[in-house]
Amino acid sequence: PENYTWLDIYKEMLAKTDKENMNYIFLDEPQQIREFERLIDALYVEKYIDLYVTGSNAHFLSSDLATLLSGRYITIHVLPFSFDEYIECQRNTTLSKYELFNNYLYETSLPQGVLLRNQGVDIQNMYIQDVYNSIVEKDIRKRYNIQNMRSFDNLSKFLMGAIGSVVSPSNISKAMKQDKQDIHHNTVEKYIEYLVNSYVFYQVTRFDIKGKQQLATQEKYYLVDIGFRNLKLGKFQYQDVGHILENIVYLELNRRGYQVWIGKIGEYEVDFIVKNALNKFEYYQVAWSMSDTKTAEREIHALKSIGDNYPKYIISTDIITSEMEGIEHKNIVDWLLEKE
Repeated sequence: PENYTWLDIYKEMLAKTDKENMNYIFLDEPQQIREFERLIDALYVEKYIDLYVTGSNAHFLSSDLATLLSGRYITIHVLPFSFDEYIECQRNTTLSKYELFNNYLYETSLPQGVLLRNQGVDIQNMYIQDVYNSIVEKDIRKRYNIQNMRSFDNLSKFLMGAIGSVVSPSNISKAMKQDKQDIHHNTVEKYIEYLVNSYVFYQVTRFDIKGKQQLATQEKYYLVDIGFRNLKLGKFQYQDVGHILENIVYLELNRRGYQVWIGKIGEYEVDFIVKNALNKFEYYQVAWSMSDTKTAEREIHALKSIGDNYPKYIISTDIITSEMEGIEHKNIVDWLLEKE
């Protein structure tokens, strides 16, 4: 009932628990309850309760709850299917792992979306549309009271088309104005913040390798699921396959628990700098193919410019790979299926 307080809910839950055994309680989106932090804290202190709380936006984690439970909880970020999980869902297929990867590259990896694949593309697209609309309506429009949804939707589509590209609110605003979409850069900045807080996009900041400092401008953005991009932009965007590949690599690095930056060394870009749990660094370049001499020279030179001895990798779709001047060249499919 709407007039239920957190205390009413707490008492009702407690009445249904077995105090002689461990009880597992799952709360989904509890921020809908007024003073939900007090409910969670009250349940947490009960020794016979193992508590799991799920939320779909960063606001949930940045609320008073984080302060209240400081040091007493573990955050688990859940992403769409990894390629390994995607394959696991399609055990009965006769397709090779490379053919499956081609599907993974261009389609949704949302778990239910993958399971709906056999019911046809229309059903699958309806599901993706419902997920996207739910995020935009519940986590963004209502929460932030957005009035001009057309401008917001245009900004979202612009970012989807610019995954893996260095952008800023200012240059996005200018580009959209040239396309007769008038939107102030402060509004762009706010809308991007809302999309990132709702985990539709991930913001990756730049790191100056030579100067050993994080840079405050010119970030890149990666999309949580390529199915959203297909939905909003259409599949003609497939020609941007290099950035889609980069998006997959970013999500996998994130999934493996690494801290991730985009790198800059002199005039060269390094696609990803990552730091693992042991505070060790790794460097990654992502290319569709290394068969083009200019591409190969550019990717290798950027990594060779880095003076330390941390591992350096090039990830591509090339089937035949090898070590090049101390840089390990890996096939994307094999890399995605590596066991930690």
